Amino acid sequence: MFFFSMLQIWKDVGFYLISTAQCKMMPLDFVFVIDSSRSIRTSDYEKVKTFIINLLRFLNVGPNATRVGLLQYGSVVQNEFTVMSMKHLATGTMTGLALQYTMETAFTEEEGARPEELLIPRIAMVVTDGRPQDEVEEVAAQARQAGIQIFAIGVGRVDMNTLKAIGSEPHSEHVHLVANFSQIETLITVFQSKLCERDMCEVVDHQCQHICVSSPASYRCKCRSGYILNPDGKTCRGHSCIQEVFGLVLDVVIVIDGSKSLGPSNFELVKQFVNTIVDAFDVSRTGTHIGLIQYSTKVRSEFSLNQFISARDVKQAVSQVQYMGRGSLTGSALRHMFETSFSPGEGARAGVQRVSIVFTDGRSQDDVSEWATKAKESGVTIYALGVGKAVEQELKEMASEPKEKHLFYTEDFGKMGEITEKLKDTLRICKGTSLNNMCLYFSLTCSLEALSKKIQLLENQNIRK
Repeated sequence: MFFFSMLQIWKDVGFYLISTAQCKMMPLDFVFVIDSSRSIRTSDYEKVKTFIINLLRFLNVGPNATRVGLLQYGSVVQNEFTVMSMKHLATGTMTGLALQYTMETAFTEEEGARPEELLIPRIAMVVTDGRPQDEVEEVAAQARQAGIQIFAIGVGRVDMNTLKAIGSEPHSEHVHLVANFSQIETLITVFQSKLCERDMCEVVDHQCQHICVSSPASYRCKCRSGYILNPDGKTCRGHSCIQEVFGLVLDVVIVIDGSKSLGPSNFELVKQFVNTIVDAFDVSRTGTHIGLIQYSTKVRSEFSLNQFISARDVKQAVSQVQYMGRGSLTGSALRHMFETSFSPGEGARAGVQRVSIVFTDGRSQDDVSEWATKAKESGVTIYALGVGKAVEQELKEMASEPKEKHLFYTEDFGKMGEITEKLKDTLRICKGTSLNNMCLYFSLTCSLEALSKKIQLLENQNIRK
């Protein structure tokens, strides 16, 4: 396991798991993330290895103390099991990829990280000498939001704004820039001081409403189960419509009606609706995956489940979807969803709950019952959303049981708020349902409420005109 590999690292440099730390430290889960790009000279690469070894001298490493992992990156990310045997990759500088690997793989329990409920601080120390060849700001923000405290060390001509995009706040404590690799050793005493500091939750007036989690040179507030942290970073609240459903892992295929009865302007509203749904989920490599198909006379896969791993990319793809504007073969769309969209080739994952949200505004020109039934029997949960001339019987044939929790209808786009109210009623009586379904009801309520507000705004703008 990744975090226990440090036993071998310590043996290689002449140490053992018996602590040589000169200060009392709290246990940490600590990962070194080392730039191994071609811009680093061989002699400088060796200085980085020496820096790691010297930093390890005062870390209290052990299964019940600080667990340490090591990875390096160039064009790829590579696990390392010993410091001394690290070989210079001398390739690109995919810092964003390394941060994503750190968040999604290195800090998992499978790799040796301790469970989050133990409140062990998770520390990533990134050492880099160049400009990243990929995006770092978003993935670094996701890592910090996931509770990883990031120290960013830049050497040479690294852009300070890039380091600040990576490092945690306050930047004065977490972002460091030295002129060359010979000077990186000067940071040893700096980090020894930081890592040896007292429990920050005891030192400062943290004002955390629920739980204070101390970490080197910093702290963060955490909420008890069933609550989420407010934007102030200190107080907590129960679930509300601005909550994102983090931790909910689903494969979601959204099926949208692109028939001519809809019209271009309403189709744009449907796209907005889709994006509000996307905002409700934790779209990531290990979280929820979303696919989209549009249908009219034909069925068109706009993007598959395995095509995008961020909400931003999904929403951008939705915004580029072109209106088909022809017939309405809902049954064919359901068949495509069942046979193709939820296939392994399209990215459907084994053991992950499958959900389809079907949006229609009129009568189907083919049978919907057969393929809706096959999909549901295979384990797909179907939510049927109807507007305007959508036929109630067809919506019932598509929706999962119980119908009153999976079927929603309103007369026109201007009355989408009616669907919102029905979903709110569902929330009040769904205490006996599973957590995943509860979260999905909740997220759909939020999405529809947000869309209702957008529609109302457009109507008010039209009135002013």
